[in-house]
Amino acid sequence: MKQVDEGQPTLLLYKSFPSHRGVATSKRVLTGFICSDNGSKSFVNLKGKILNKQEIPNSVAFILQSIMAVALSLSLKVVVCFHAFAISLLASSHLEQSADTYIVHMDSSAMPKPYSGHHAWYSSMLSSLSDGPAAVTTSTTSKLIYSYRNSINGFTATLTPSELEALKRSPGYLSSNPDQFLQPHTTRSQKFIGLQRGSGAWTAANYGDGVVIGVVDSGIWPESASFKDEGMSKPPSWWKGKCLADANFTSSMCNNKIIGARYYNKGFLAKYPDETISMNSTRDIEGHGTHTSSTAAGGFVEGVSYFGYANGTAVGVAPRAWIAVYKALWDGRIAQSDALAAIDQAIVDGVDILSLSFSFGNNSLNVNPISIASFRAMEKGIFVAVSAGNDGTAYGTLSNGVPWATTVGAGTMDRDLYGILTLGNGVQIRFPSWYPGNHSPRNKPLVLSECDSTDEILKFRGYIVVCKESYDMLGEQTYHAREANATAAIFITDEKAVLLDDTRTEFPSVFLLLKEGQTVIDYINKSSHPRASMEFQKTEMYTKPAPMVDTYSSRGPSPESPYVLKPDILAPGTSVLAAWPSKTPVSDNFYHFWYSDYNVLSGTSMATAHIAGAAALVKAVHPDWSPAAIRSALMTTADILDNTQNPIKERGSNDTATALDVGAGQVNPKQALNPGLIYNASAEDYVQLICAMGFPKKEIKKITRSSYKCLNPSLDLNYPSFIAYFNGDISAPDELVQVFHRTVTNVGEGRSSYTAKLTPLKGLKVKVEPMKLVFKSKYEKLSYNLTLEGPKYMTEYLVNGHLSWVSDGGKYVVRSPIIATRRDPGETPDSFGGF
Repeated sequence: MKQVDEGQPTLLLYKSFPSHRGVATSKRVLTGFICSDNGSKSFVNLKGKILNKQEIPNSVAFILQSIMAVALSLSLKVVVCFHAFAISLLASSHLEQSADTYIVHMDSSAMPKPYSGHHAWYSSMLSSLSDGPAAVTTSTTSKLIYSYRNSINGFTATLTPSELEALKRSPGYLSSNPDQFLQPHTTRSQKFIGLQRGSGAWTAANYGDGVVIGVVDSGIWPESASFKDEGMSKPPSWWKGKCLADANFTSSMCNNKIIGARYYNKGFLAKYPDETISMNSTRDIEGHGTHTSSTAAGGFVEGVSYFGYANGTAVGVAPRAWIAVYKALWDGRIAQSDALAAIDQAIVDGVDILSLSFSFGNNSLNVNPISIASFRAMEKGIFVAVSAGNDGTAYGTLSNGVPWATTVGAGTMDRDLYGILTLGNGVQIRFPSWYPGNHSPRNKPLVLSECDSTDEILKFRGYIVVCKESYDMLGEQTYHAREANATAAIFITDEKAVLLDDTRTEFPSVFLLLKEGQTVIDYINKSSHPRASMEFQKTEMYTKPAPMVDTYSSRGPSPESPYVLKPDILAPGTSVLAAWPSKTPVSDNFYHFWYSDYNVLSGTSMATAHIAGAAALVKAVHPDWSPAAIRSALMTTADILDNTQNPIKERGSNDTATALDVGAGQVNPKQALNPGLIYNASAEDYVQLICAMGFPKKEIKKITRSSYKCLNPSLDLNYPSFIAYFNGDISAPDELVQVFHRTVTNVGEGRSSYTAKLTPLKGLKVKVEPMKLVFKSKYEKLSYNLTLEGPKYMTEYLVNGHLSWVSDGGKYVVRSPIIATRRDPGETPDSFGGF
């Protein structure tokens, strides 16, 4: 040890601790004293032995180094000595300072200029922390686990509690949270509807092996990992599909997963002859088709996310089903002729399931091309899943109310993608978010603004601008903020719910409903210096209540076929993560584009893809079942309760949903494989329904393409749901009696009995005859009547209930929704359409 310079002020520190019983000590206890000075980087004991760093407990080294640093700044010469037992105490203290792994979010704008990049900045920051095992015994490189530039702006590191506290005082620090070990859950929707790897419906159906799902959409991105063919069977011998080669798509891009790829745009080009097709092949450059295809039948892909949201394993509902792609969507538009050609070819090729996530409005059955084309598909035994539409909560907005297809509404799931807004007073507000950027404003000033022009927002550079929507101006306010390159913005909307796609802005943004927005406004008005911080890329699992029918999902009844209750069923459609073309921006909302192999979308398109996959699982187990039988199995086994064991509610209003919102309920694929009873229907049954609707013979032939005869016209289709109208028809008697006749087929146990269970319908008398069905054998058919009696003009606008057939012992519950309404069945809203 160096001698103390006599000409320099010297501070000699000596610390001795008395002996204490019951204190846990380190296994390594040094004898005597340990001393060091700030003229030497070594440590010695009083016997003059130079000690290796491994012989010094980390906490002791930290204290010594800290004192030395202070002394050096004061030009003091310091000798520091600790008693051996002090070392033991400090070592025991270190044992209590266990390290953990944290994800740390940083403000990239705070990075000092001398650093060459964020990785160097983070490394330097961590090296300055000197408490815990990582400070001395672990290198900065091993302490820093990951540094991020895209999913988040920050890093993951191993830190002790005191190191974490020190880090929080570092310039640029935004937030941190412990790293969590998550179960694979993306797309979470599969697990949410009861699909578990290695058990249940997936193993019973062999993951959909042997079933072909045809997807009419915007094409496919064949390079996506979701479409690898590992573990897939070869295409069946009867398969007639082909892979057409053209622009950037070769036939070799098909494999044992993608077994067909065709495209149709002659109708589009005829309508728009001057437009140039940028990708004249089945290759998808819009993303919608890739997303729906992988949702229905994508394979297992681990470690995916959307810019840090929803980390986990992506998988479709039927991951071993084959996919056949029919591209008919071009630049967001689809010609009816192209759709018809695509469906026609899919029928010829031999698909088992058709997923149609588009509509042409709520046109009459004889005008709607989906209605016409899907009738032929139904005749050929093809199950057709169609989207209800995204036109919102008003009754009658539903599209694709085709009786021989399965119409799908969209709901939420028990996973939230969100951010946190923290006001200067400590109040935190959680908000839905798909913001993909890596900038999280920290402690920025808040300002209220009309946000009615770009110049207005330009006045507030460096501020978080708060914009309250008025006169439906949210779109314009967002545009002005984008044009002004806003630092950050908070948009307060008077809508029932935030549209998640709005949250994908280039700049950090928060979208709030009025209640939460008023909290922000009140804070600004009461504070002399209002400030706020934003955090993004957060995911929470097992949220409640879920599902909820979402605000965009179109509602029944069907204007096309009002005497058949629609929608049929609900499936996850909100914040669904699925495959995406890697060279297509994740949204067209931006001036600046972000790219990802997986994207989050919401819509009844996503829900429809789920039902297509679920139908494939049922088809795999019951290959001889008709489309009506598969639909019946899905509907009668659907869940009507959410994960709080309460009836499913509407998002936004929080009102209890009816069958006009959710159909039979949330799909449950596991239960659908063994439904107990099914309601079947043939092409002849649908023809008699069309006849009863009053279509002329020519129009009936247009739909059916055959010379069916109207032998027994009836609006009472053998369907697993009921809708009755008590709408005050002048010619009707004061008391109306409506009788529904149904026939069920026993597909469960051979000898079995079922008892009817009815929920009351306010203002109506309801009865079932007979109340008990006794089956002597499997596949036996038995019939019953459901009677609703009430005033010709109901007091209530709508009442909702259920009829359940419960087997003895309770193994099977075969449930059908009932709707009674005073609405006019001929009442129609404005025409809608979309995806």
